[in-house]
Amino acid sequence: MASAQDLPARRTAHSLSRRLLVSVAVPLALFFGLMMWVLDRGFRTLSDRQQEALLNSQIVQLIAAAEPGRAGGYDAPLNELDARLATPDSGLYAEIRSDNHLWRSPSMAGVTAIDFGPPLAQGDREFSYALVGHTRVAIESRGISFEDDPTKPGPALTFSVAVSLTPYEQQLWIFRSRLLGWFTGLMLLLLVSLAALLRRVLAPLRRLEREIHEVEEGRSEMLGSGYPRELSGVARHLNALLVGERKRVARYRDTLGNLAHGLKTPLAVMRAALHLDAGSGSTRTIGTEIDRMTDIIEHQLKRAASGGALLGQAPVAVAPVAAELRSALLKVYSRKDLSIELAIQEGSHFIGDRGDFMELLGNLLDNACKWCREKVRISAAVQSGRSGGGESLSLTVEDDGPGIAEEDRAKVLERGVRTDETVPGHGLGLAMVHDTVDLYGGTLAVEQSLLGGAQFSLRLPGKKLSQSSN
Repeated sequence: MASAQDLPARRTAHSLSRRLLVSVAVPLALFFGLMMWVLDRGFRTLSDRQQEALLNSQIVQLIAAAEPGRAGGYDAPLNELDARLATPDSGLYAEIRSDNHLWRSPSMAGVTAIDFGPPLAQGDREFSYALVGHTRVAIESRGISFEDDPTKPGPALTFSVAVSLTPYEQQLWIFRSRLLGWFTGLMLLLLVSLAALLRRVLAPLRRLEREIHEVEEGRSEMLGSGYPRELSGVARHLNALLVGERKRVARYRDTLGNLAHGLKTPLAVMRAALHLDAGSGSTRTIGTEIDRMTDIIEHQLKRAASGGALLGQAPVAVAPVAAELRSALLKVYSRKDLSIELAIQEGSHFIGDRGDFMELLGNLLDNACKWCREKVRISAAVQSGRSGGGESLSLTVEDDGPGIAEEDRAKVLERGVRTDETVPGHGLGLAMVHDTVDLYGGTLAVEQSLLGGAQFSLRLPGKKLSQSSN
């Protein structure tokens, strides 16, 4: 039979669809991140090559346009160069250096001095970066000597060209922003599509969960049909299990009913024979015991037929049962100034047979009323299990009596054991409670109550339902 721990949880910490979605989203995000890094690296490499090609083209133009100046050294006619070199602070700058002469492009007017580096020897080439104010520039320099130089031979000329990286950095930022937007949008679109696909694919599983829940609450007897091939076998076997369980219980009840009928007849014959000799006291005693045997047989056969919690069994509301037992016990113990306090959470239900629950709670209350001074309290609430486990009923019965010594708390649950022989009883009530708790896979603990007496704490299969669910 199902225990409180084995009852299926309808809600888990993480649903299957959420796990699948996360399992796909994480690799997808990593893949897109890697793709963005690769594309960004490729774009930067291409832009760097374009910058180098631009600088190379500009410095070739500068070398080709260089002419000996009147004051010595070399100048570059602006009409043969890029127009940006004639525009102040255009982002493109040039310089020709020699030992006795320095030519700079008009574009450097008003610009913080650019450190083009040291003079270079013939055939040397240098590429570097520099910071001009808050602007980064890329610089290429070459050392050149002209064979037809009309002046006397001297050290090599150093030709340098610098270009601002601001347009490049702006373009790179725009590219990265668009790349992030494109990939984020694409990933969200894929995740939404995947979520919709998972919702459609897992719809049969949600239907199976819903129908099992309906069977648990007794609102349905069987699972439906029309499941996909992968789940049809599960549904078919669950239905076979439900049918087999009901047939087994019905067969037990029929067999036990036949046994009860067979025992009742000899007892009735014995009772009839005793009525013929009704005068003696021993005859009356035997007749009373026969009636007692009959009641015990009927009760135990009914209890054995219940068999614990079954799928499809309607939940038992705790509050009405507790109120019914409270009313009966107040009459039984009317000689005591007794109060029985009920603290039942609204909607608390027990999953199992009503007769079993009434016998269990009745024995606990009878024991508490027997030993209490004047107060007994019943508390019940439905609690959720740990890590998304199923719900369970927490039931507590306590009194303000003398309590139970710690060394005797395990013994009182044994059959036929009594801690005080002067108090009427047979030592079976608490043992029957213990057997019923075991039957339903629950737990039972004997503790010290805040009222001063004994406290019996139980954990049983349970569920919290609203009034409209009943």
